[in-house]
Amino acid sequence: MPIMFVCKHNSRRSHMAEGFARQLAPQSWRIESSGLEASQVDPLTVAVMSEVGVDISQQISQALSDFQPDEFTVVISLCGCGVDLPEPWKARRVFQDWQLEDPAGATIETFRVIRDQVKTRVETLIQELQ
Repeated sequence: MPIMFVCKHNSRRSHMAEGFARQLAPQSWRIESSGLEASQVDPLTVAVMSEVGVDISQQISQALSDFQPDEFTVVISLCGCGVDLPEPWKARRVFQDWQLEDPAGATIETFRVIRDQVKTRVETLIQELQ
């Protein structure tokens, strides 16, 4: 099952989702994340994911334009940026816009809250797709 998690900058929420999905989904599934713009992975994101045993330290920020929409069955926007996605990305078999708060500049506690919200959403998504 090819899944793309998309956020504006591919630096926090989409990396959390990618990390959880890689850990929880079947190994045969292709899991990627990207941003409308590439940026860098926020160090606090790496830290809060490490707290729950998910190592995303090797993930890199990628631009959505580096991928082809027809390679993905499932596209998940995590930040409400779905309205800004090109139509082919929204026309996948499954498209969801989770609209989770961006923890940029917030406390580590806020990062943890968002991390836990992302995990719950990813768990539900995987159950729905299996």
